[in-house]
Amino acid sequence: MKLDKYKTIIFDCDGVLLNSNRVKTEAFFKAALPYGTIAAQKLVDYHVARGGISRYEKFEWFLKNIVMDSHGPDIDQLLMTYASEVRVGLLTCDIAPGLQELKMKTERANWLVASGGDQNELREVFHKRNINDLFDQIFGSPDSKETILSREKESGNLNYPALFIGDSRYDHVAATKAGLEFIFLSGWSEFNEWEHYCETNKILHLKSISELTM
Repeated sequence: MKLDKYKTIIFDCDGVLLNSNRVKTEAFFKAALPYGTIAAQKLVDYHVARGGISRYEKFEWFLKNIVMDSHGPDIDQLLMTYASEVRVGLLTCDIAPGLQELKMKTERANWLVASGGDQNELREVFHKRNINDLFDQIFGSPDSKETILSREKESGNLNYPALFIGDSRYDHVAATKAGLEFIFLSGWSEFNEWEHYCETNKILHLKSISELTM
């Protein structure tokens, strides 16, 4: 695959750069558990079906639609518990093999992260795991991916042709809206219908970042 044509490469984080989707899923369940296992599982199902969307939106939906008449943690407490659970997992989960090799193959491209994860948390984790220097900018929630991509396009950080590498339906939708080419990575994705989705939308799919370096 000819990668040196891209002026910008945008990466999702969970399931693309880090094997952290399961970490996030388990953290949602544990945070919501004071409301009971049934309610917690409903939040997990909502989360998995909407990969790439921020925790803020998911917890707001949970409080407004699932446990609106129940007593339990408010959104700040839910976010605090979730962040505590996630932080440990993000510091220990696998980093995508092949990142350094891909950087060498695309050394002229601007590398950006556009994640549904918390921006400050991402920057801290990337720094502690010594991968922050690979990226020119690291962005996350509370801004949506659409907002991030639109803003960076206007600021001149996102130049075309550009490629988005993601692992969810939402990643593809956001990339398409921004006029980006897209590659779906399936190896760590929690999107159960990815094969049908990629076939229907004629999306190039690979298992991992390391396949891009071959």
